[in-house]
Amino acid sequence: MFDSLRARLIVIGVLILGSVWSLWPRDITIRVRGADGRMRDTTVERVPIKLGLDLRGGMHLGLEIDRAKVTAGTPSDALDRALRVIRTRIDEFGVAEPLVQKVGLDRIVVELPGVTDPGRAKQIALRTAFLQFQMTDKQGLFRNALPGIDRALSAAGVTERSITSGVSDTTAQRPAGPSSAVEDILGGAARPQGAAGADTAKAQAPADTSRADTLGNQLGQGPLSPLLFAGSLPGEYLVSEEKVAIVDRMLSRPEAQRLLPRGFVLRWGAEAMSRGARAYRGLYILEERPIMTGEFLVDAKARLDPLYNQATVDFELTRRGGRVFERETGRHVGDHMAIVLDNVVQSQPPVIRSQIASRGQIELGSASLQEAQDLALVLKAGALPAPLQVVEERTVGPSMGADSIQKGIVAGIVGIALVVLLVIGYYRFSGVIAVLALILYVLFTFAGLAALGATLTLPGIAGFALSITIAVDANVLIFERIREELAVGKSLRLAVDAGFKMAMNAIVDSNVSMVLTAAFLFWFGTGPVKGFAVTLILGVLASMITAIFVVRTFFMVYLQRRPGLQTLSI
Repeated sequence: MFDSLRARLIVIGVLILGSVWSLWPRDITIRVRGADGRMRDTTVERVPIKLGLDLRGGMHLGLEIDRAKVTAGTPSDALDRALRVIRTRIDEFGVAEPLVQKVGLDRIVVELPGVTDPGRAKQIALRTAFLQFQMTDKQGLFRNALPGIDRALSAAGVTERSITSGVSDTTAQRPAGPSSAVEDILGGAARPQGAAGADTAKAQAPADTSRADTLGNQLGQGPLSPLLFAGSLPGEYLVSEEKVAIVDRMLSRPEAQRLLPRGFVLRWGAEAMSRGARAYRGLYILEERPIMTGEFLVDAKARLDPLYNQATVDFELTRRGGRVFERETGRHVGDHMAIVLDNVVQSQPPVIRSQIASRGQIELGSASLQEAQDLALVLKAGALPAPLQVVEERTVGPSMGADSIQKGIVAGIVGIALVVLLVIGYYRFSGVIAVLALILYVLFTFAGLAALGATLTLPGIAGFALSITIAVDANVLIFERIREELAVGKSLRLAVDAGFKMAMNAIVDSNVSMVLTAAFLFWFGTGPVKGFAVTLILGVLASMITAIFVVRTFFMVYLQRRPGLQTLSI
């Protein structure tokens, strides 16, 4: 088929047109997140060659799952679930061309090219986002257990002074919690402090520094009770902000843990509450078994409540989750239900006034709309099966990427220029034919990258430069073989045919070996190694096309135009 010169020229023309079409910029429609948090379709200009993290700038994270905290299934299953959750979160986050993939048996690699807020992206990726709805201790079981806990701590020699001596920085050791507080669900709790909620807040806790209402005065002195104030809700206790770390240390001791009511857990509030001139943090005693978890959540959307000027998150449950939630809230009408995210109570537990079905609303007090959007994003994507640990982190600035591109272009131009000079200087006219084919090689290689949607990285540029030498090497084998055939007295046409035919085996063997090596690099490598392998494979394939097919076609055109030619500039 390709013995015909006409057929060869048609094939080359089709390859050139296809490459130009693949590299031609054009408008495409993608989904991006708007300022209101909603995903919208927008038209942008398609960039043919995607730039990798090291060229464009961005963030690279290597994550491993905390195997000790995997509670369901095997660590491998947990890693697969975490991969799906993170991929969903990143897609919703709106990063263009992200890379989220599993590497080996215990690692997830996340690459976010062009991300402008690495800290926010990292927080979204790592947040566990385990949502629970738990009922408060309406029977006062913790209050009844406090005298025994005080006696046990006193017997162990635990005092506020002994705990304080081991707390070097109470601020750093306070229970961790998100930066925003959840205030309400469907009409349940006190409004945020401000014009609507200031009077209510003052009535719910000690007004000043007075210790007259501490539980120590009611239950008897001990190391723990004098640090606790009775809250206005069942199962709620208030702790002065500066005493939070001390109380947390006391409650974490084994003497206290053994005497806690069975089936109940202690959870801290997300934010401090101002009461008069002091700040207090809520400590809540909750039923350990949640009435509902976030696994039934199917949708979550952030919006700004114009009435109270605060961000809210509207959520929707699955049909099954809605039935369960309706049944459970129906059993607890009049009770207080805490909304717990990652083991932190999101504001004062609201009162369940009536049955709640499949829809609800979470109101955030001092949080911004962006924080509400992030919360909605992670809730919608689902909770991670276990916490993730960052084992590798790299951030590349756009200026560094631009510098890499500039240096890569300079290196490529210098390398190609030297190759062109050497080839033309040594092989003369035949070298000019090889250089023309080399131009097509560059076109075909970049078109292949664009067609496959591959990402060009700095190692990829190195692979491209290496494949240029492979393309030239194939021409060298062919030209040297033609020289040998001419030296033994063969005619020009027979020497050219024999040169291509006899050099074919060596070219194919070397290129196939190179492709196999690059394929292994792609299969087992990550990030930059994959970029090198992809560019090298495409470069080798393009070099075979240009060296074997295009260069021979150029020789055929040249010899057909000069039928009486007896010698060749080679």
